[in-house]
Amino acid sequence: MEWLIVLGVVLFVAAPVMWLKPNPRQTRQNALRSFARKEGVEVKLAAPPLHNFKGFMPGYRFAYAQKAPGPDFVLVRDAHASEALEHYHAGWRWRIAPLRPLPAAAETSLKALLERLPTDALVIESSAQAMTLWWWESQGPERFTLYMASFRELTQTLAGQADHLALSGSSR
Repeated sequence: MEWLIVLGVVLFVAAPVMWLKPNPRQTRQNALRSFARKEGVEVKLAAPPLHNFKGFMPGYRFAYAQKAPGPDFVLVRDAHASEALEHYHAGWRWRIAPLRPLPAAAETSLKALLERLPTDALVIESSAQAMTLWWWESQGPERFTLYMASFRELTQTLAGQADHLALSGSSR
């Protein structure tokens, strides 16, 4: 009878510890985020630019050079976009299209990237500061390296293509 009481106490103490242990998905996500940060990608949990989305989503930010800002645009996967939005390529629609046409090299790189992204990648957002991939982190670091190289190439190609050029010498 004593051993049964001891076993019950041990299980009672061990149960909360088991709840604190990360599950396999959390372990994979932590490894992915750590890998991305080591490679210079900023990872943040924030509200993505999706209509009527409540909550937060992981965003992986690939920065443009400070002196070469990028264009503003938002691409949304068809499944999360309105039919009223303009179709772009491979199941993606413009929520905000760039003001000027993208350079041919960037257009080719972007289309190739859109065809390869996993289905849980929902939004690609570009601002003057960075290009952000909003996704649910379905893959590990090994697979993410393929996307990371494409995003880096794309941000280098789009650097300096800002929609709003700084007004030099003007005062307000």
